[in-house]
Amino acid sequence: MVSARPRSRRQLGATLMGLAVVGLVCTLVVSAALTPPISNVSSGPVSNRTVVGVQSTTTDGRVVALDADGHRVWQYGHANGYHDVSWLPNGTVRAAFIDNGYRNCGPYESPCARTGVRIIDPKPSPHVVYEWTFPVRSGLNSELHDAELLPSGELLVADMDREQVFTLAPNGTRTWQWNASERYDPPSDPTRTDWLHINDVDRIGPGRYLVSVRNANQLLVLQRGEGVVDVVNAEGDWRLLNKQHNPQYLSEDAVLVADSENDRVVELHRTDGEWSVAWQAHGAGGIGFDWPRDADRLPNGHTLVTDSRNNRVVELNESGAMVWSARVPTLPYEADRYPGEYPAGPPTDETGDVGTGTTKLPVFDYLLDSARHVVALPYWVAGWHLAVGCVALLVFLVGLWLFVRASEKPIA
Repeated sequence: MVSARPRSRRQLGATLMGLAVVGLVCTLVVSAALTPPISNVSSGPVSNRTVVGVQSTTTDGRVVALDADGHRVWQYGHANGYHDVSWLPNGTVRAAFIDNGYRNCGPYESPCARTGVRIIDPKPSPHVVYEWTFPVRSGLNSELHDAELLPSGELLVADMDREQVFTLAPNGTRTWQWNASERYDPPSDPTRTDWLHINDVDRIGPGRYLVSVRNANQLLVLQRGEGVVDVVNAEGDWRLLNKQHNPQYLSEDAVLVADSENDRVVELHRTDGEWSVAWQAHGAGGIGFDWPRDADRLPNGHTLVTDSRNNRVVELNESGAMVWSARVPTLPYEADRYPGEYPAGPPTDETGDVGTGTTKLPVFDYLLDSARHVVALPYWVAGWHLAVGCVALLVFLVGLWLFVRASEKPIA
């Protein structure tokens, strides 16, 4: 006589394994089919070109120029990664970059990484017409993220390797320098740890600069000859700013920031000496932002956002509607709209939340974000997909255990 119990266990085990596989596959297929597209979506014309600095963690970095339809016009690589990019008046592009394989390494062992600034001329084919670099101990968290040309002809540099801000004359002489150790307690050697991660500096007036100190969740205003004269988020409250990138000065009492770890773009206003959120966007086109690292207020009042882990650049109007979007694999850092160095549009008249966001699952979203640093995943994959996958794996393993255990029992 054949025992019914082992057979029922085998059937139950096989059913559970099948449900786990089919359920996970159906979830992924439906999500991919229903998620809005991110490439070349437009509800209005974009008349000027857009240049994007692509950092990349899975391929080489590059600078990419896009036309009004989001299609690539030209690109230039030859670096591990690019960060800040800006159109210059003559049509060339200034780009901050890092690359390895250099032999001139100063105090470091050869070969080494060097970071600095390139000026790329796209005509007749993209090529470098100027390059300035300096050696760094590591190619990670030491790269120069931002530099800009001043009216004086100096180069203004945010040095993340030694956590400094300095200006460089055309002949290579340093003409001014501010060390973060003047305000923050330094480690013994800033080049050996990702201490403050100073990732942006912008001129906001004569001798006056806005600086992003990412790991302190703060923005500083520096005045040459005086030092720090103003601080945004003096308490370092992560709910106001959380490891931000690329702030843009709108007025003395308004600043636009890519609030990266909070997955939003936020406009902060100062009222009665206190900074608070006046406007924020959590997503665009039905897709929540995932680690946005640049936000520019365009002269027309729209906001150009580099949505890094979603591998796209989008343009929003004041109400949060997406008017333009382009896909830029992999891991874009910053975008600039031609002709570049434009005056920022005014602070928004609207207040409150705009755009769309997604519900976060802290543990699963953290694991997914970590995975995106090393693997190129589809933009629509979210933390809840990872959670569903874990549940499916658990159900599959339970089914497998039942199936194997039943098979091991002798048939009487």
